[in-house]
Order: sequence, then C-alpha cells, then structure tokens
Amino acid sequence: MHTIQAKGILSPRNGMNIYRGCTHGCIYCDSRSTCYQMDHPFEDVAAKANAPELLEEALRRKRRRCMIGTGSMCDPYLPLEKDLRLTQRCLEIIDRYDFGVSVLTKSDLILRDLDVLKRINEKTKAVVCTTFTTFDEDLCRILEPNVCTTWKRFEMLRTMRENGIHTGVWLCPILPFINDTEENLRGLLDYCFAAGVEVIVNFGFGVTLRDGDRQYFYQQLDKHFPGLKDQYIRQFGDSYQCSSPNNAALWKIFRTECEARGVIWEPEEAMTYLSEFRDRQAGQQLNLFT
Repeated sequence: MHTIQAKGILSPRNGMNIYRGCTHGCIYCDSRSTCYQMDHPFEDVAAKANAPELLEEALRRKRRRCMIGTGSMCDPYLPLEKDLRLTQRCLEIIDRYDFGVSVLTKSDLILRDLDVLKRINEKTKAVVCTTFTTFDEDLCRILEPNVCTTWKRFEMLRTMRENGIHTGVWLCPILPFINDTEENLRGLLDYCFAAGVEVIVNFGFGVTLRDGDRQYFYQQLDKHFPGLKDQYIRQFGDSYQCSSPNNAALWKIFRTECEARGVIWEPEEAMTYLSEFRDRQAGQQLNLFT
C-alpha cells in the first residue's frame, strides 16, 4: 500500500474511488484491465490520503444534492480501510452535507459504519450492495480468495436490512463452465430473498474479458481449473463479452423469481433505483447522481 495526493475525487456522475487497486484477488476482476492505465502493481493499493478533504470541497460547491456512489472500480472496504478510515470519514462528510450514498462492497467491514449509514438514510437514502457469484463457499474461496465469503456477505446484507438500510446485489459475474448452473443461480437467489434485498443488478450471465484482465483470469484458470482456458479460447476467442451457453435459461429463472417476489431486476430500473436521490424531509425523489 502507498498513499497519494489525488487531484480530484468525484467523477462527472458523482462516483468516487478512494482506493486504486485491490487485494481481494478475485480471478475475474475487470479493474485489472490495461485500459484503466494503472501506473503501479494492482495489489499495491494507492490510498487517496486527501479523499475526505477533496470530497468536502466538492460537496460544498454542489448546487443540488444527489447520490454519491462508491465501489464500482475499487472496493471502499479493503482491509487497509480498517486502519486508514478514509471511507468512514467520507461517509461522515456525506452525512454532514445531507447527500445520499450508494456503496458496493464485498466486505462485511462496512458494518463498522452502520451508525453513519443509518444517519444518512434517516435524512436521504443509503444503499448498500454486494456482489454474489457463487453460493458454494469452497468455490467462493477460489474465485474471490482474500475477501469474506458469500455467506458473510449475506449476513451483512441481512443486518443492513434489519437496520432499515436499502440493499441490493450485483449478481455477476456468472462464469461460463464454472458457476453458470441453475443450482448456483437458485442458491444465490435464495440468499437474496432471505436477506430482503430490494434490487438485483444483472446484465446477463457471463463474464467480460479484456487485455490485462484476460491474462490474469487465464492464469488462474490454469491454476485452479486445468484445461478450462482452452475451452474459453475455443468458445470465445478474444471476445469482450463471454456469455454463458446457459444464459437464456438462467435469465428466465432470474426474471421469473424476481418478479414473483417484487424485487427490481430490469437493468435500467435497477440502476435508476441505485442512483435516485431521496430527500426524506421534503418527501421528494430527485435527480440521478447529478
């Protein structure tokens, strides 16, 4: 880990990445892709030491309140967050300025910050999401080796819902020939429904691969699933989108089960839900991240 002084913290759509790089070790991570032009080893995480100051300056200048999103590129609750507390400080600033927040994390460390998330949610809107890929705990330790398993994430979501926090799941990636089975999908959906999530984000069953990400993924396939790399190469070549041969059948199950339980599942509606700001005091739902 090393610290840097960042020049800015919010993207044009009000997303923030407090850290750059990751130590979770997920074998499929798109953030490894060379298109992101990371200038340091991926596991040597860059912590933006001035993130809280930059965020406060940015929120002070904003004319309208909105949702602040974090976690789409780099998890805001990496193990080093336990000591650095940069994410915690940013949440406290979001609370102070009455903005909303949408957090995506694979770590139950977020439970440490439950009190500030509750304060945000009482005034505006706090949404906590996690990623589900497999309900098989042993497989999870292969696919996502250095982060808490699916069961722990399920327990985290359930605790959030018990405390009134909005919750969701990113159901991805579903890796062809590894976890793209009906049994796995139904197991994950059972977790979602038992945890009471309101929204599940899914853009199709499969995985995306591009330069940088693909090489690391194939190395891990050789290590854990001998022979599977060759099957990927035959099936997908250099394609960015690697859709599961079971996509249609899995999508039908996904849609049917979500609709039966009133869970938001359509991709556009799901993304709108995550980005829609709510002012509870004024009784209004406002703009999308802007």
